[in-house]
Amino acid sequence: QLQLVESGGGLVQPGGSLRLSCAASGFTLDYYAIGWFRQAPGKEREGVSCISSSGGSTNYADSVKGRFTISRDNAKKMVYLQMNSLKPEDTAVYYCARRAYVCSRKWAEFGSWGQGTQVTVSS
Repeated sequence: QLQLVESGGGLVQPGGSLRLSCAASGFTLDYYAIGWFRQAPGKEREGVSCISSSGGSTNYADSVKGRFTISRDNAKKMVYLQMNSLKPEDTAVYYCARRAYVCSRKWAEFGSWGQGTQVTVSS
């Protein structure tokens, strides 16, 4: 069964860190770029970061540059989002999704969305 499953969310204090994981199953991860997206209550879904199928190209939203790092391990069928220096405005449900080979800034071009993992940054 084709599936992306996010994990690693939780409650963290401002300035803290979390590592989100996106586990792929039912398809060959090597052929897909993976994007991380987030949606806070009452706000539109926004792209956070994306990594190409080979891992050779990555991009980040301006709001997370220098704080978040995306990586992937195709052999383990995993994609990660290391989040450091977290801020309250990073609070959202985080999703991963796939797109063939290369990233796009249009989240509608991604598919096979996971169920999401909640990240809450609060003191």
